Amino acid sequence: MKIHSYLNFSSTTEEAFRFYARILGGTLTEIHRFGSMPPQEGFALTPEQKNLVLHVGLELPDGQMLMASDVLAGMGPERVEGNNISISVHPDSRQDADRIFGALAEGGAITMPIADQFWGDYFGSLTDRFGINWMVNYSTAAQP
Repeated sequence: MKIHSYLNFSSTTEEAFRFYARILGGTLTEIHRFGSMPPQEGFALTPEQKNLVLHVGLELPDGQMLMASDVLAGMGPERVEGNNISISVHPDSRQDADRIFGALAEGGAITMPIADQFWGDYFGSLTDRFGINWMVNYSTAAQP
């Protein structure tokens, strides 16, 4: 299992991560934009929102990963300074992802049920009963 820090920004993710890459070294992963996401019922994106970062990673030289996205109003929890970080857990199996997600969700609030996602991973997010934001992501691509 791996654990990564996941940061949220208000439209400055790309700028911040290019800055962090210069300082920390490493390589930016492909930048996924909100415009690549399938349409969401009842939620139309503006052209500016479509260009914002849905997901990016910074693979650091020592093998660690820092990840981030921009936060859109009305899509997930409101971004407030201080809650703009999540712990991203990457279990070794789908069963372990279900176990971890279910246990963390007890007494908390699910923000995105764990399910197969359009990008190919099995993913869900929640805020646990202690107010900590979690993302659980199982990727078959990362398995040997």
